[in-house]
Amino acid sequence: MEDTPLVVSKQKTEVVCGVPTQVVCTAFGSHILVLVTQLGKMGTVVSLEPSRVAGDVSRPELTTRVLLGPDEPLVHVFAKNLVAFVSQEAGNRAVLLAVAVKDRSLEGLRALKEVIRLCRVW
Repeated sequence: MEDTPLVVSKQKTEVVCGVPTQVVCTAFGSHILVLVTQLGKMGTVVSLEPSRVAGDVSRPELTTRVLLGPDEPLVHVFAKNLVAFVSQEAGNRAVLLAVAVKDRSLEGLRALKEVIRLCRVW
């Protein structure tokens, strides 16, 4: 029997837009946890679940649901733009995102996505 871990996790610390940022990505059986923090806490927790679209099987639509924190439209947009690629690259797996960032600008979003790519566990 091969000794493969049940849970695979990677962590990276980078400076994003002048702010120290920690990213942790953990792969579970059917979900991927992505933690992005500039504040040293989990912050808002968002569930992103792929749902099948009748005409396009390769790119399912992601349904977002805030589990903890403010349920604002910007949170849903930010979450989808930040980790949609994770779900797609992982074979359309569900993603649980915990995010606590100071800067939600487009430049910050792009930089955060690159740090998440460095922590690829899927």
